[in-house]
Amino acid sequence: MRCPFCGEKDTRVLDSRPSEMKIRRRRECENCQKRFTTYEVVEMPMFMVEKKDGSIQPFDRKKLMAGIFNAIIKRPVTASQVQAIVDAVESQYSAEMRTSISSSEIGNMVMDKLRDVDQVAYIRFASVYQDFSDVAGFINAISELRK
Repeated sequence: MRCPFCGEKDTRVLDSRPSEMKIRRRRECENCQKRFTTYEVVEMPMFMVEKKDGSIQPFDRKKLMAGIFNAIIKRPVTASQVQAIVDAVESQYSAEMRTSISSSEIGNMVMDKLRDVDQVAYIRFASVYQDFSDVAGFINAISELRK
C-alpha cells in the first residue's frame, strides 16, 4: 500500500478490525512515519441491468439509492436503512453469482424491503417504478399493501 503523504511503497499495518462489511486497517509509513487508514472490501461482480426497453446498463448503486431517497423524502427512514436495502440487493445477486439482472427484479426486491420499512415510501416507490397512469394503480397498490 502506497503512503498517501510521501508515496513510499513500504507501509506496515498497526491495527486491523472489522467495520461494516469491511476491514479497517490502520497503517504507518516506514519512510515518513505518518499514519493513515485504509479499508478492505470484497470486490463484487459487476452486474448488468436489463431495462424495460431492452437496453443494458451497468448496475449503479448511487442511482438506486437516489431512487429510494426520492421515495423516502420527509419520511422517518434513515440513510442506514436505505443503505441496508441497497446492500441486500447487491448481496442477493452476488450470492447467486449473477451478472445480469432485470430492472423489474431489482424494483420488486426494493419494494418488498420498503414495504417492511415504511408503507408510504413503498407506495411512492411503486408509483414511479410501476408507472401508475391513473388512480386505479394507487388503489391496487394500497390494496396489495393491506393484504
